[in-house]
Amino acid sequence: MTAPDFTKPFVLPVPAATVERIGNVDLYLPVATGPAPAIVFVHGGPLPAALTPRPRDWPVFQGYAALAADQGAFGVTLNHGFHEPHDLAVGAADIGAAVELVRADPRVDPDRIALWFFSGGGLLAGDWLRNPPSWLRCVGLTYPLLGELPNWPLEERWRADLAVAGSGRLPIVLTRVGREAPQIAVTVTAFTDAAEAAGANLEIIDVPNGRHSFDLLDHTDESRAAVQQAMTLVVNALA
Repeated sequence: MTAPDFTKPFVLPVPAATVERIGNVDLYLPVATGPAPAIVFVHGGPLPAALTPRPRDWPVFQGYAALAADQGAFGVTLNHGFHEPHDLAVGAADIGAAVELVRADPRVDPDRIALWFFSGGGLLAGDWLRNPPSWLRCVGLTYPLLGELPNWPLEERWRADLAVAGSGRLPIVLTRVGREAPQIAVTVTAFTDAAEAAGANLEIIDVPNGRHSFDLLDHTDESRAAVQQAMTLVVNALA
């Protein structure tokens, strides 16, 4: 049998990292002398509850978290409960709990947090974009779903394309791929149009030849450069 795509390696070499597992959350520890910022990586969905391994054990998220730790921030991964289309509120609650856990850790600077959403996890970004708390310093979006799909109407809460109007000057780092599925690409375009109309602080990284999940499917210089650029922008926003 062919191994599933999500078991494929991350596109960048993965630096060594010390990892602490606390319930549903993994902390990748930076070398830091004082409280350090944190980046919480939010996987996509909906994903079946029985799927194994769970996303925090996928090489791609282990790679992002280790890279964050190597650049001086806590890398945070979690498994959230967005298992079915109607489970968005469960996933949102899991993210909120993970953020609370991270901000309460005395090794973390609670006023320097970033949230980075991937794929269908982009639907969980709206809560944070609509009225960002002062401690949220950046939102990352990588090949995200940001609005309704055909035959999947969404409550306004889950539409990041509507929420972005309330984001103020919050830095938003969007990585979009040129070979995206058309139904997802439409939501990204609606989001960027809304962000421009609202004067949002949006930085776009284009991966023209990239596919959805390019960071594990397309082992190219273009992919590696896009991941590095996105990480640099998010880490800089936490400075």
